[in-house]
Parts: sequence; structure tokens; C-alpha cells
Amino acid sequence: MTHEPHGAQDQQPEGERTESAPSPEAPQPAETPEATGAGAHSFGDAAAEMANETEVEGGEPGEGPAVQGEAAQDDELTLAQMALEERTRDLQRLQAEFLNYKRRVDRDRELIRENATYQALAPITEVLDNIDRAREHGALDDGFRAVADQLERTVAAAGLTKFGAVGDAFDPTIHEALSHIGEDPDVAVTTCKVIAKAGYRIGDRVVRAAQVLVVDPAGDTQQ
Repeated sequence: MTHEPHGAQDQQPEGERTESAPSPEAPQPAETPEATGAGAHSFGDAAAEMANETEVEGGEPGEGPAVQGEAAQDDELTLAQMALEERTRDLQRLQAEFLNYKRRVDRDRELIRENATYQALAPITEVLDNIDRAREHGALDDGFRAVADQLERTVAAAGLTKFGAVGDAFDPTIHEALSHIGEDPDVAVTTCKVIAKAGYRIGDRVVRAAQVLVVDPAGDTQQ
């Protein structure tokens, strides 16, 4: 009894081989390019919207430093304006103090000048009195008259002015009444009748009051 080799029954001619049956599992359909693109586009839009929302939400906290910066600038501007106003007031106060100081200096300078002129010219009034007496006694000779005229012009240029004349109303601030010599019906107020010595002043300052003899109005009764 002969035995056939193992597997002989399984061998078949190449021409007689049949193709193997397909696998019972059905293959998955391949994705089309349109489907793949649409899905990618939808995912991209969603991601972009999420990014935009994130930027918007994230931008609100970012505005804090900008607002704080503007507030700081406003505070600095307010402080600068306050400092400017304070410096302006200081400048105005200093300017007023300077003007007052300048007025005081000018006033003191003028007073010093008047005092110096007063001290220099007050003794000369006696010389001028002698010239007046000489004129009362007669005409001055040519030489003496020239000196007298020059002296009077010099003191007048320095500010010394002469006052006091017969017929002036008596003023106790500038006249010194040496005596009352009666009444005069031609006068309405107490009047200078005789000028014993002329008065002199520098500006409004009396260097020497005029020494006069006065008369009273007729019928004037003193209480």
C-alpha cells in the first residue's frame, strides 16, 4: 500500500488556482478632497474666532496701563499748573515789593537832596536879607549889584525861592507875625502890611517864614 506525499492533494496546477475570496470586512471609503478641505476650513475658522475672542478678552486688561499712564500725565499737568500759579504769585509779590522799594529809595533820595540843599542855602538867607536892606536904602552900585544879582540867580537855580509881599493874606504856616499895627478898612482879612524879612522855601518846605507886621480888618473884634 503506497502512501501519497503529504500535501499532494493541496497542490493544484497554477492555471487551475482560484483567487482567494475577499475578506469579510468591507474596506472604509477614502475621504474625498472636498470633505477634507471643508473640515480643515471649519476648524480654521473656529480657531480664528477663538483667537479673536482671546485677543478681545485679553485686550481689556491691557488697557489698564494706558489709562493709568493718561491719569499720571493728567496729575503731572495739574501739579505743573499749580506750581506755575504759585511761581506767578511769588513773582507778582516780588514785583510789588520791588516797586515799593524803588518808591522809598526815590523818596529818600529826594529828601536827602532837599536836606542837603536846605543846609547849604539856609545860612545864605541872611546874606540875601542884607542885599534887600541895601536896596531899600538906595540903588546899588554896579559892582555890588552884579554880585547880588548873580547870587540871587544861583540860589534860585538851586531851588530856593523867595516869598512874602505887602498885601498878602496872613498865613500862619508861612508868615511870622511880629506885631499887629492896627486896623485897616481896606482889608477884609488879616493882611501883611510890612515885610520885615522875606520868607524862603525849597519846594514846599519852608526854610524861613516871612517876618511881617499885620493889620486887621476894621471893626474886627477878637473874642
